[in-house]
Amino acid sequence: MPTLDPRVDAYIDRAAPFAQDLLRHWRATVHTHCPDVVETIKWGFPNFTYRDKILTGMAAFKAHCSIGFWHGEAAVGADHAKGGAMGDFGKLTSLKDLPPKAEQKAILKRAMQLIEDGVKARPARATAPKPPPDIPDDLAAALRANPAAHKTFESFPPGQKRDYVDWIVEAKKPETRARRLVQAVEWMAEGKRRNWKYENC
Repeated sequence: MPTLDPRVDAYIDRAAPFAQDLLRHWRATVHTHCPDVVETIKWGFPNFTYRDKILTGMAAFKAHCSIGFWHGEAAVGADHAKGGAMGDFGKLTSLKDLPPKAEQKAILKRAMQLIEDGVKARPARATAPKPPPDIPDDLAAALRANPAAHKTFESFPPGQKRDYVDWIVEAKKPETRARRLVQAVEWMAEGKRRNWKYENC
């Protein structure tokens, strides 16, 4: 029986129903074809390591899932590689979006072989850094009212600031935004990043 990480169970349980089907399928597929794989959470998402190297990872978002491989196109092949931030299979909304089961197996075996052969992971793409986020007025006011939270926020790099800003401004209802604002200030007053719950200790 595979060793399952309870943090991965929790991650899947928090996902939307369509995403749960995809994530559970991929998790089972990985364990079936790579019995020595080890589950973990890295960068807030479930990842599967083989011989201490990342084999594949998966993530759920509001309207799609993504599955990626450390070796990218070298693992999935040119026919399936879609790349980008959406994972190597592109945006996934159902099991039908995945390659056929036989090809899933072949891809995983190829990814394992790349690790066994000591092939270096794909080079990181050079991207221009994003500018610092625009701070909404309500967040700016809340931070001014809480010196500890303000100090933490100012110490964050742009990406971590953006995590909080995006979380707040993406709220669809005023009451949701207000709750998130209070929670954000509380966490920052404690020195916490937005995704502190999911960080691998």
